Amino acid sequence: MLTDIALIVLFALILNFLFLKIQLPGILGMIITGVILGPSLLNLIDASVIDLLREFKTVALIVILIRAGLGIKKSTLNMIGGPAIRMGFVPCVIEGVTVLILSHYILGFSIIEAGMLGFIFAAVSPAVVVPSMLALKDKGFGKHKEVPTLVLAGASVDDVFAITIFGVFTGLATGTAVNVPYLIVSVPMGIILGALIGAGLGYLLVWYFKKVHIRDTKKVIIFMIFAVAFYEFTELEAVKHYVHLAGLLGIMAIGFVILDKYPKLANRLAVKFNKVWVLAEILLFVYIGAELDISNINGQMMGVGLLILFIGLLLRSGGVWLSLIGSNLNAKEKLFCMIAYWPKATVQAAIGAVPLTLIQEGVITNSSIEAGQTILALAVLSIVVSAPLGAIGISLTGKRLLTQDVN
Repeated sequence: MLTDIALIVLFALILNFLFLKIQLPGILGMIITGVILGPSLLNLIDASVIDLLREFKTVALIVILIRAGLGIKKSTLNMIGGPAIRMGFVPCVIEGVTVLILSHYILGFSIIEAGMLGFIFAAVSPAVVVPSMLALKDKGFGKHKEVPTLVLAGASVDDVFAITIFGVFTGLATGTAVNVPYLIVSVPMGIILGALIGAGLGYLLVWYFKKVHIRDTKKVIIFMIFAVAFYEFTELEAVKHYVHLAGLLGIMAIGFVILDKYPKLANRLAVKFNKVWVLAEILLFVYIGAELDISNINGQMMGVGLLILFIGLLLRSGGVWLSLIGSNLNAKEKLFCMIAYWPKATVQAAIGAVPLTLIQEGVITNSSIEAGQTILALAVLSIVVSAPLGAIGISLTGKRLLTQDVN
């Protein structure tokens, strides 16, 4: 296992360096490391290491969201509040419905199968978007209007809508009754409750850290324990039965409260988490690459899949533009936000195989194995195409479309 991890880190660092040298995002090198070393090609990573990376992926995602929260000031939140909320659901719903319609008429899927695919596609990837936005923030791009913060705040809510609506279609596929009025209330309630619980944990940590004087390293460990425990709580089926809490948003809220109430400590913790992210980033993106089984994509499916994907992204971009009507962003900044909302990876890797698994287990009886395999193949295709496309787009356009504040 240790040899596998050493091999992963070495390969990832080399490819990260090479991609940066040719002016491409380093995370692409890490994803390709996972593809090369994983089951798709060389199969050099042991299954037990893949399982470990799967667990660590959550930790890595939490680290990057903590970093994001520790960089959002109250004045910034007041500035981006309305547009961020709209970006949290408008693009997601538009893309999901678009893919639903296209897959129903082009692939011949039932409405329920098309709905599952639509909202697998509809989720933006915080794993790709958040670190990219933080990199731009660190260099001062878009700082005056807080464009990167707007994108990462919206992205943290986007997944809640996508996963919740995917769950609705999955429930319909398994014959479970769906309470529509409850759903309409529970989604915004889950977002609000997730943020409030996260804020409450932030106040608790501020009180404890002011009262008990310990090293910053131990504070980071305590912070991580609280964040991981909170996220795992939001993922419990018993909790999801009542409400889908916005765990990612809640974790950002913890950091936000610490920055607001104890800024000196927040700045020190941010430095510590920046160092943790060096390894966490490698393992997160290598895992995404290792989870891709490119053998699922065949030539016949690729053409239709690309057509559906690109039309979905086009309409998603229109949803971003609609969300930003009335904001203080200019046309270039709006265009950047549209590109920043392209990447897909985390959610698609996590739930892309769910329909096929449920069909194979006999839980879903009204769909064929072929439909489940097609959904999985298109989920993989969406990652293979949109993750690098979005990462490259963000890297190339961020410096051209956003104004840099050197102060």
